Amino acid sequence: MAKTRVFSLLIVDDDPLIHQSLKMALPSDWKVFSAQKLEAVQFERFYHAAFVDMHLEPNKPAVGPQIIEKLMKHNPQLEVVAMSGDLSRELMESCLKAGAQRFLAKPLMPEEIIMVLEKIEALWDLRNVDPHSDRNSVRWVGQSQESQKIKKRLADLRGESKPVLIEGETGCGKEVVAKLLHDQDGDRPFIAVNIASIPDNLFESEMFGHVKGAFTGADQNKIGLTEAANGGDLFLDEIEALPLTQQAKLLRFLESGEVRKVGAKESITVKARVIVASNKPLDKMVAAGEFREDLLYRLASQKVILPPLRDRLDDIDELAQHFLSMERPRRNKQFTEDGLAALKTYNWPGNVRELKRVCEQLSLTSPLPFIRAEDVNQWLTPAATPSKAPSYTVIDFAKGLNTLVDEFEAHVIRTAMKQTKSIEEAAQLLQISRSNLYKKVSDYNIQEG
Repeated sequence: MAKTRVFSLLIVDDDPLIHQSLKMALPSDWKVFSAQKLEAVQFERFYHAAFVDMHLEPNKPAVGPQIIEKLMKHNPQLEVVAMSGDLSRELMESCLKAGAQRFLAKPLMPEEIIMVLEKIEALWDLRNVDPHSDRNSVRWVGQSQESQKIKKRLADLRGESKPVLIEGETGCGKEVVAKLLHDQDGDRPFIAVNIASIPDNLFESEMFGHVKGAFTGADQNKIGLTEAANGGDLFLDEIEALPLTQQAKLLRFLESGEVRKVGAKESITVKARVIVASNKPLDKMVAAGEFREDLLYRLASQKVILPPLRDRLDDIDELAQHFLSMERPRRNKQFTEDGLAALKTYNWPGNVRELKRVCEQLSLTSPLPFIRAEDVNQWLTPAATPSKAPSYTVIDFAKGLNTLVDEFEAHVIRTAMKQTKSIEEAAQLLQISRSNLYKKVSDYNIQEG
């Protein structure tokens, strides 16, 4: 869909040629405001971005840092780009301290200007998503300081083609981040696959494809996931589940871009950005000998680390209201202030995914149009029943090892089922078969709802 919003850019420079050259390089959706003197800068006006020269008058002290500081006071979200032919470290650091996000060396390069403006556009797009837009649209919900850092990081990755590594606990939004990275670079293929769901013996065929007759059962040619993602993004979730024997094959593709189908004699070249996600810190897996160090180096050049929900509690209000809005119009509920406060007292081991499930349950079970603290506490801190999470800080050894192990296993299963939509997803999360999980649910008398 074509953009309809116009971005505003302030240019502060005493050289009229700079204004002309910048205007010529700008995309059509940017409106320019020019100031060649300090007195001409309209500090109170709203701008999306500002390009500020450090020296407005030759042979006089730099006034750029003071201009930047004053602009930032009027609009803390302004994206400021400092520019100068004077590349002294002291000057550049003073600009960053004043609030500039970038420093460009003169003479300016048109390609670099376009790249910077595209990243600024991406950041404002992430910030200004209409909360009443399509409920199925992908967006990052939250305005906390941690969320602002994530949006900034994602915007900086617009237009980048190298692999991206997303790390974070389960349920904290890694797939959302992968889709946002993809969406901000236009209409291109997006192929997503969970590595844990691919059997080891089928990995090469699934990833790279095969030709007819390559092995028993290969009755026709098959396009692999890498080829299907050509020209777009290939998202590999749970990369930590990739066996060591297959990691070398992925590394070869990342280094060369070449794909050879199983049974084929010739290779083809595929251009796709690889985005991977991991629930575990891969550097610790490298130290344990469970992940190739050279593959980690290849993946981690562009890294996004997502904080757990307990570290961004300021986002819970907006997240909870967002999840309730997804239940409308079938169920029209809203949180009271004490209900939202109760949500913030919980540790959220399942992160945003768990919060979503809780909001869905509260929307279904709360008796009033308002979800109160007692409704929240009834779901998050139930009475002392067998379903209550056991404590492991003080262990009652009188129960015996078998009972203690059974209690812990039942607690883990209940937590997994709260964080997922179905038995199939819970079994995948727990890395056991569906039939095995069904048996354990029956043995421990766990309610599937």
